[in-house]
Amino acid sequence: MNNIPNINVGIVAVSRDCFPMSLSNRRREAVVSAYREKGLEIYECPVTIENEKDMLKALADVKAANCNALVVYLGNFGPESSETLLAKNFDGPVMFAAAAEENTSILADERGDAYCGMLNASYNLKLRNIRAYIPEYPVGTPTEVATMIEEFLPIARAIIGLQNLKIISFGPRPQDFLACNAPIKALYSLGVEIEENSELDLFASFNDHANDPRIPDVIKDMEEELGTGNNMPGILPKLAQYELTLLDWADAHKGCKEFVVFANKCWPSFQTQFGFVPCYVNSRFASKGMPISCEVDIYGALSEYLGVCVSEDSVTLLDINNTVPADMYDASIKGKFDYKPTDTFMGFHCGNTPSKKLSFCSMKNQKIMARSLEPNQEPNITRGTLEGDIAPGDITFFRLQSTADTVLRAYVAEGEVLPVPTQSFGSIGVFAIPEMKRFYRHVLVEKNYPHHGAVAFGHFGKAIFEVFKYFGVADIEFNKPASMLYPAENPFYR
Repeated sequence: MNNIPNINVGIVAVSRDCFPMSLSNRRREAVVSAYREKGLEIYECPVTIENEKDMLKALADVKAANCNALVVYLGNFGPESSETLLAKNFDGPVMFAAAAEENTSILADERGDAYCGMLNASYNLKLRNIRAYIPEYPVGTPTEVATMIEEFLPIARAIIGLQNLKIISFGPRPQDFLACNAPIKALYSLGVEIEENSELDLFASFNDHANDPRIPDVIKDMEEELGTGNNMPGILPKLAQYELTLLDWADAHKGCKEFVVFANKCWPSFQTQFGFVPCYVNSRFASKGMPISCEVDIYGALSEYLGVCVSEDSVTLLDINNTVPADMYDASIKGKFDYKPTDTFMGFHCGNTPSKKLSFCSMKNQKIMARSLEPNQEPNITRGTLEGDIAPGDITFFRLQSTADTVLRAYVAEGEVLPVPTQSFGSIGVFAIPEMKRFYRHVLVEKNYPHHGAVAFGHFGKAIFEVFKYFGVADIEFNKPASMLYPAENPFYR
């Protein structure tokens, strides 16, 4: 994927002048060695910081090494002002970690007291309003700190990605889809740029790509991807034309930003004017790490991109759509999986999920659209969905959203897609999230979240939660276990 940042992480040791600098140096070298034993590379800054002049030298050094993420390592107590000024002046995400004492023998003469120094570091970061990532328990052995740095990578990738992201939208939103409408002001606090366009702009550009000489090559690629699921080959030329339209628009309009995602209108006038539904093209963009959210869902696109950065994999956007029928639960889930009926639901969208995330796939027409646009006719303008059951496996369901008064809030929940045939249409799967019933009522419903949720394929809740924290999201919800009440949950109802 070339639509997410590559992380070049560096490590800088700090040392308080009344502690031996050699202690910090030795401990930094041990961390670097432990990190490289994982098969990972890190830039080791040769400048250890004792004062502000050292800080400037270290800052110049890591910039010259093209580091875009940094670990400030307290090998001993550390100089609280200089180390936090490094974080302030470094142009990228910074993690703070500290050294644990190795053994009893060092306590008499070479005790580092970094456990104490981390408190001063955190206090000084707050005084200066500096954002930094501090691990859940930021003090450890070289091996433990090396693991902290490894866990920092997806967080750093998401931070840099969002700060260098442009969301391009083509609207307006469909009628009665106020649920996906949220003020864009909160985007700017994240560093995200937004370019809003009309469907007419998109349609004009699409028409300009008629007879584009690259269309046959895109068709060939689509044919190879679809295989035996290529049920509607006649629509592929238009889909290829549309794909090239979006690719060229992204390249021409990214401007000062490095990465791009889309939030596009996809019905109802789209079908009557373009002559197809865009779902399959959306799925192909998701496979490339450039998600296209449905129904001009700007914060859905933002959430999808966050998932791409964290997982380094394609994601999808789904409706939290319908309940699992009792007979399906009894036949396929009960006694086979440790989930209650209310832990399960079906996640669905028309056909935007990448083919590699489906157990099987085929090109279809959009059944819901066809009811109103093509009643009693052969599908023509509603062709273009990619249908199939979502492959079973671990998932993370999440969303970053602005409230009407421009306050960011978020949720994240881990679960799985069950190996249960859906017997339905669209890109769809049977999902299971522990205590989904309560999560649905006391987070999704109570806090007015829209029906769209981003889905990452794997368990990434820890990193996603930390990214939300980094950006100052105060209201972060998760699917609480039965032993924990939500603030407004009625204890007598249970």
